[in-house]
Order: sequence, then structure tokens, then C-alpha cells
Amino acid sequence: MRLATRLFLTTALLVLATVVGLVAATDRTLRHGMEADVAAELEHEGRLVAALLPPDSARWPDEARRLGELIGRRVTLVDSRGRVRGDSEFDRASLALLENHADRPEVRAALAAGVGRDRRLSASTNEPQMYVAVRGGPLGLAIVRVSAPLAAVDAQVARVRRAVAGAGALAVLAAALLAWLASRTFARPLVRLAVAARDIAAGRPPAFPDSRIPEIAQHILALRNMHEELAARFADLRREREETHTLVESMSDGIVAANPRGEVVTCNEAARRLLGFRPGAPLPPLGALFHDKRARDFISDVVRGRDVELRELELEDRTVLVTGRALPDGGTLLVLRDVTELRRLETVRRDFVANVSHELKTPLTSIAGYAETLATEAADDTQTGQFAETILSNARRMQRLVDELLDLSRIESGGWRPVLGIVELEGTAYETWDQFAERTRAGAVRFETAVAPEAHAVAVDPDALRQILTNLFDNALRHTPPGGRIRLSAEVGQDAVVVAVTDTGAGIAPEHLPRIFERFYRVDTGRARLQGGTGLGLAIVKRLVEAHGGWVEADSRLGHGTAIRMFFPARAAPS
Repeated sequence: MRLATRLFLTTALLVLATVVGLVAATDRTLRHGMEADVAAELEHEGRLVAALLPPDSARWPDEARRLGELIGRRVTLVDSRGRVRGDSEFDRASLALLENHADRPEVRAALAAGVGRDRRLSASTNEPQMYVAVRGGPLGLAIVRVSAPLAAVDAQVARVRRAVAGAGALAVLAAALLAWLASRTFARPLVRLAVAARDIAAGRPPAFPDSRIPEIAQHILALRNMHEELAARFADLRREREETHTLVESMSDGIVAANPRGEVVTCNEAARRLLGFRPGAPLPPLGALFHDKRARDFISDVVRGRDVELRELELEDRTVLVTGRALPDGGTLLVLRDVTELRRLETVRRDFVANVSHELKTPLTSIAGYAETLATEAADDTQTGQFAETILSNARRMQRLVDELLDLSRIESGGWRPVLGIVELEGTAYETWDQFAERTRAGAVRFETAVAPEAHAVAVDPDALRQILTNLFDNALRHTPPGGRIRLSAEVGQDAVVVAVTDTGAGIAPEHLPRIFERFYRVDTGRARLQGGTGLGLAIVKRLVEAHGGWVEADSRLGHGTAIRMFFPARAAPS
């Protein structure tokens, strides 16, 4: 039902109900008032009749008829036993035939309280009558009752009712007309306002209505302002979307975005090229986008809500680093980076380093051997001996560098795989520390362990663990001043055994900390070279731990030492 119709019907029915109530109230109030007036008049007349009756009871029937005709009312005389002793409408012979009036309501009330009245249909005329009885009269008479028909009252009430009903009908018509006009005045701008709102929702230009009604005008103004604000925001969003689309399409990395249902909604040109899809070609769902098992497992991890960082996948003849993110709306975002050329260059670099290292190993061994012979044969205080010691020291440093380069190249190329075994951590640590006994005595550096009972044995490659600890102890000793402390601790964490080497050395500045595991990176280049560091120790430690499926973290503060933590997967070694 339309608003105008509802307003019209509501107002019309409200006015009609008001008129009906007014008519009913008028009828009741007017009738009650008029009947009260009639009753008061009848009571007055009854008392007058009682006062005019003669003491002789034989004359009461005639006096009742005479007084009734005189006042124009029916007069009935009743004694204390309820017998009618006179009635203006009956002669003497008929009085004996009349019913006893002791049970009449007005008679009972008058006998009890002095005055009684009742309204009922007359048995003789079948019309409504008002009966009023008063106690009094000559000796032997108890009640004088005067009655009058209420037809005049009914007629007067009917005339008033008709007048009020007529006025009410006119009021209903007038109110209905005004309601119809008002409803159209209110409804038309509201309907047009609703149409404008639907146009805004559909993206069509809206037509706003005009209204002089302040409340509606405020809504129109608010909707117009909202439309202008939405239009400005949509323009900004379209511009940002176009900019984002241009940016995504111009990226060298592939971008793939899918909605919560797995449908691909964004795929830039780089991603299509990596995945082998032509521009504009339809894309399958995210779950069917890859055919390689490792790639499908990667997609399953991301869809389950896990963020996956830089997982390397093989897509046909390309090597791709993929990062997966779960979007807030339940969708998925993939970033694909083609590292095929980078991996090829890394392979070339590793092969070059390995080949050069192999080529350098033999001549360095010869140089070290001859230099050692010369240093042994020459006197210590001669210049020849000093030159020989310098040659020997640098040759051994070069040998260490070549050995570490070969180790790093072998680990990175996959030529080395850990052979797991159960290794007693504390014993291996002390065994490794013994290699540095001469250096620790000279520097008075204390070594201690704090290994939790549940972490005393670790499932690692024994040789790899010794090499890890050797590099960490060597590195810590170079940076720990005399009187310092180096500590090895181990505990079982969540799904990993955490092994940490902590020193009380100079510490590392925050800007250097993220790069200390890079090859050849030195925090203090001059000091590292002076102490014989190669810059490869921590890089080898990181690669060895990662080869076990773990990871490495570093924590340091200047002046408070450094802690290197290694996380080995908590697993049992094969028997």
C-alpha cells in the first residue's frame, strides 16, 4: 500500500472513530442529564401530591386521578404493604386487580431511603418510563409514585445525535480531504526521494525533488550531499583502481589474487607469462592453476590461512620464488618472482668459486710448505725468517679461505647432505673448545655450558655440528676481551631444539645485525683481517643449520655481547 493511501486511510479512520466516540459520549451524557432532570421534576411533583392528599383514604382514588390530570403525570398511591390505593390511570373497580407494588425497585428504594427511582418499559404502553417514588402522604399511605414517559427524552437525544452525526460526517469528509491532500504533499517528495536513492544505488544520475516541508527538505539535502560525497569517493576509488591496475601490470613480479571461492580475480601480465597463459585467456581456479605437487601443496597451505614466505618452485623450465598471503576477506594473494637467471648466475658463481678454489689449493699448499721450510731453516731474528713467517701466515689464511669457500660451495650446490645421528651436545662442545685452548689461556676467556637435560642430545650431523661450533667459538673469541665469557646453552622449544652461543664481547650495532650471515660481510673490516677472519664463518653456520631444516637468529647489543641461536628440528636420528 502506498504512503499516500496509508496516510489518507489512517487519518480518515481516526477522525471517524473520534466522531463515533463523540456521538456515543453525547448520547450517554445528554440522556443521563435529561433523565436526571425528569427524575428531579417527578420527585418534586411526588412530594407535592403527597402534601395535597386528604386524610380520608376513601377519597384517594379520586384525588389520584384528579392530581394526575392536573400535573399531566401518572400518579400511583401505595400503602406500606404494597397495595395500590389509587392510580390516575385506573378506576376504583380496577385497583383491586393491580399487582402488589412492594417489589417494585423504586418502591423498595423509597421505603428504605425516602426516595427511589427506576427506568423501565411500561407493561401497559411498552414504552420507556421514568418512575419516581417518595415516602410520605397521609396516615395509612406509604408511597406516592409519579411516572412519566421518556419518549420526549429519546426524541431530544435522537435529534442531538443526528446533529452531531451530521457534523461528524462533514468533519470526516473534510479531514479525509485534507489528509488526502497532505498525504500527497508528504508522499510525492518521499516517493521521488526513494527513486533518487535507487538511482544512486544503480549508478544512474538521480533527480532530487523539491519540498517546502523542513523535515523532508533536510532529508533531500542530506541525500544530495551524500550523493556528491559518494561521487567524489567513487571518482577517487576509480582513479586509485586505475593507478593500482597500471602499477600491478607494470610490475616485473607476477601478481595473482583470488577471491574466497578460489576464482582468480587479478592476474598481471608477468604472472600470465610465468604461468603460460596468453593475455586475455580465461584462467582456471586457483587450485588448478599449478600442476606440480609442491606448488599445489603451497597453494593448500596458503588457502588454509598460512602466510608462506619465498618458497622456491619449478614451473616447467622456470625457477620461481612464490610468496603467499591470506587476504582479510578470505581471499588469497600470490607474488611470483622469476629467479631463473639469478639461479643460473649463482650456479656459475658457485662453479667458478669451486674451480678457482680447487686450482688455488695445490699452489697454496706448495707455498705454505716452502714458506714453512724457509721459516724453520732461517734464524728468527733475520729478515728472511720474518718474510718466511709472513708468507706462511698469509698462505695458511688463504688455505682457510679456500677450504671455507669449497665447503660453502658444496653446501649451496646440494653436493652435501647431513647424515643425522644422535650427538651428545655438551661433550662435543668441550671437545671443540679444546682446539682453542692456547687462545683462551692467553686471553683468559672462560667457557661454560648450560644444557637442559631434555636437550643434552641433538639429532644432527656430527661433523656439521663440530664445524658450526668451531666457527662460532672462533668468531666469539675474536670479539671477546680478556676476562670475558663464552657460553653454550641448549633447551627444547616448540618443535625445535634451541642451541645458543653467547659471548660478552663488544656486540654488533643494529644496522649491521641483519647482514652478519652474508658471505664476506665484516662489521669491523680492519680488525677482522688483522685477526685472520675470512667473513665466511657465519655464512657457513647459516647454510649448515638450514641444511638440517632449521634456521638461525642473532641478537646483540653494543657493549653487551652477542648471542647466536640455532633452531634444529626436534626429531630422532635414523637408526
